[in-house]
Amino acid sequence: MLFVSWSFAVFLPIVFALHYWSRRLGWQVGVLTLASFVFYGWANPRLIPLLAIACLVNSIASVELLGPGRTPRRRRRVLLWALVFNLGALAFFKYAALLGHLLLPDALWARWGPWLSSIPLPVGISFFTFQGISLVVDAWYAGSNGIPGLPPPTDRRAVAVHFGKVTFFKAFFPQLIAGPIVKAGQFFYQIGPKRLADVNWDGAIKTLILGFFLKMVVADNLKEVTAAIRYPEFLQIPRLNLIALVYAFSFQLLADFAGYSIIAIGLARLSGYELPINFNFPYLSRSITEFWRRWHMTLSSWLREYLYIPMGGSRRGEWITYRNLFVVMFLGGLWHGAAWSYAVWGTAHGVLLAGERFFLRQHRAPIDDRWTTGAAIRALAIFTVVTFLWLLFQLKEFKHALEYLRCIGVNGGTPQPQPLFVIGLFSLPVIGWHLWAAIAERRRTWSASCQNGISVVAHSLMLFLIITNSGPPGEFIYFQF
Repeated sequence: MLFVSWSFAVFLPIVFALHYWSRRLGWQVGVLTLASFVFYGWANPRLIPLLAIACLVNSIASVELLGPGRTPRRRRRVLLWALVFNLGALAFFKYAALLGHLLLPDALWARWGPWLSSIPLPVGISFFTFQGISLVVDAWYAGSNGIPGLPPPTDRRAVAVHFGKVTFFKAFFPQLIAGPIVKAGQFFYQIGPKRLADVNWDGAIKTLILGFFLKMVVADNLKEVTAAIRYPEFLQIPRLNLIALVYAFSFQLLADFAGYSIIAIGLARLSGYELPINFNFPYLSRSITEFWRRWHMTLSSWLREYLYIPMGGSRRGEWITYRNLFVVMFLGGLWHGAAWSYAVWGTAHGVLLAGERFFLRQHRAPIDDRWTTGAAIRALAIFTVVTFLWLLFQLKEFKHALEYLRCIGVNGGTPQPQPLFVIGLFSLPVIGWHLWAAIAERRRTWSASCQNGISVVAHSLMLFLIITNSGPPGEFIYFQF
C-alpha cells in the first residue's frame, strides 16, 4: 500500500480511530500490529508469512538472548543462528541470482538461472532484516540487563508480551517498507498507552505536508523527465539536457526518499511514537564524510554500529581503517541491490571516504563549519560528485553509465527547452529547502513569531501545490532496495 494512494487515505483514519478507541496498551499495540500486516500484504498477501516468520524467529532469538540463566555457549549459538536466518533470507530473496551467476558452473546456471532470476524481491526486506539484526545484536550485548522497554521475560505471560512487542517493533507500518531503520533502543522504551490529547498535531501535520510535498510535487513531477535517463534513449539527447537530467535525478532521489522518511515520521507521531530523523539537508555537505552523516542517517548509523566498529573501526591503524571504510561502503552499495552498478557506487564512496581521510591527516586540514565562499564551493563540488555517482542508480549496467558520460562529452545539438524548464521549476523547492537550512544555521536569533509566520506561509503553499500540482503517482524509489 502506497502512502500516496487512495486506499491509504481510507486506511489511515480507520487505523487512527481504532488505535485511540481504547487506552489499553494491549489494544493499541494489537491494532497497530494488525494494521501493519494489512498494510504490508495489501498488494501481495503472499508476503505476509515472510514478515510473520521474521517476527517469530527474532522474537524467539531475543527471548533466548535476554533470558536469565542462559549459558554463554547457548547464547552464542542463538545469536549465530539468528544472524544466519536474517542474512540468509536477505541473500536468498535479493542476491540468489547474482550469487548463482557468480558461483554456479555454466551448465548448472543454464538449468537453475531462470528460476533463481524469477525469485521475487519482497518489498521492505532490506529494512526489516537490518532491524532484526539490530534487535538480536542489542539483545546479545544487553543480556539479562534487558533493552530499555524490553526487559528479560521471566514467565509465560512476559514471553507473550515480549513476542507482541517485538512483532510490533518489526512490523510498525510507517517505517516498515523503506525506513527509517529503527534500532531496538530507539523504539521499545516508547511502547506504552497513548492518549489522543498528547498528539503533537502541529508537528505531525507540518511534517506530513512537507513529506507529501517532496514526494508528490517534486519527485513525481521530476520522475516524468528523468525517465529519459534510459539506454538507448539518452544517446540522442543534447549535452545540456543530459547534464540537467543528472542533477534532476539527484533532486528527485532526495525528494522521493526524504519524502518517504518524513511522511513515516509524521505518521508515527500521529500514533504517539517518534522515529529517528533520516535526512539532514545532505546536499549542504562540504565533504563526503559529512554527506554520510546527513544522508540516510539511519543506514549510516547502522553500518557504523553493526559493521564498521565490529570490524575494528579506526582503532587498528590507518590502513585497517581505510580497508574498513572500503569494505563497509562496498557492502552498503550491495545492500541497495543485486547489481554491480551498486557495488561500484559503494566502492567509489569508500575510496572517496578513505582518500578524504588520508588527505586531511596528511595536510592536517582544519575542519571549519562556517559558511564561507570556500565552503560553498566545496559543497557544490561534493554535490556534483555525489550527483554523478547517482547515475549508477538509474543506469543499472555500468557500461551504460559510462556511455552516458561519453554522450555528455560528444553530443551536440540545440538544448530542448521544455524539459529544462520542468527540471528548473521542480528542482527549485529542493534548492530553496537547502538554502533555507544554510541561512537558518547562521540566523539563530530570529524571533519565534517570525519563524512561525514563515512556517505557516510555506506549509500553506506546499499544501496548495499538493492539491493542484501533484505529479502522476508512483512507487517510492527505495521500494526496489
